[in-house]
Amino acid sequence: MGIEMKLSEKKRGELCELPKETNTNSKSRKNRRHRQRKMLPGPRLFQTCKQVFASAGPGIIPSLQHIEMLQSVLDGIKAEDVGLKPEMPYFSRSNARRAPKVTYLHIYECEKFSMGIFCLPPSGVIPLHNHPGMTVFSKLLFGTMHIKSYDWVKINLHIPTMPAQTPEMRLAKVKVDADFSAPCNPSILYPTEGGNMHCFTAVTACAVLDVLGPPYSDPDGRHCSYYQNFPFSKFSVDGISLPEEERTAYEWLQEREKPEGFQVVGKMYSGPMMLEI
Repeated sequence: MGIEMKLSEKKRGELCELPKETNTNSKSRKNRRHRQRKMLPGPRLFQTCKQVFASAGPGIIPSLQHIEMLQSVLDGIKAEDVGLKPEMPYFSRSNARRAPKVTYLHIYECEKFSMGIFCLPPSGVIPLHNHPGMTVFSKLLFGTMHIKSYDWVKINLHIPTMPAQTPEMRLAKVKVDADFSAPCNPSILYPTEGGNMHCFTAVTACAVLDVLGPPYSDPDGRHCSYYQNFPFSKFSVDGISLPEEERTAYEWLQEREKPEGFQVVGKMYSGPMMLEI
């Protein structure tokens, strides 16, 4: 999900082979896995993230082995492991006339990765936004959430706008548009695929654990950009047409300012221990 209080064209099929293990490396890995199995879920997640993102960087996707490792650890995390319940104040609406506030519980951040939890009351929304150069793992801890996500089409198809300073429209393919209820598998998005741009809407109170590698960084050019979506049929481009039944699978996206009603309240995580440095 990946909006934080500050939040390459390499694809999964292009992952490099891991170096062959020596007997020493093999024993070291086995010992590390044994120690992680004995850890509590929170510290196990933290140590796994350190390992998975050790060689990470913008646009660099972890190896398939590391992706599956982190998926497995996230799959075992439950709401009680991070001290959250739907009855907590984070998940109630304080003003029915205003958009519900979203709370972000900051757990950890370094230049390699960040960890945090988004707490959404019913009808809470995290607007459509991107994750430049990032691999993002998300685990829905409880609740039901509607997720709509997009990837840019492979060709850079866009519509110039007037006036000239207005952001242009770009064509994107809808990757996901569905409700998800906990327990469900962790989701993963990649720098250029997997639904890198997404919007979350809480159907019920929801908590989502997010791991980003690397995190947003304005100085490094990894800005969080927001978008407005338009139906494919709203605009026409010469030479571009789609059958009627396929048009809902594509939409035009236009970059916008952060939505005025969207408010994230940042708090430090205070649940069960997560970090073992």
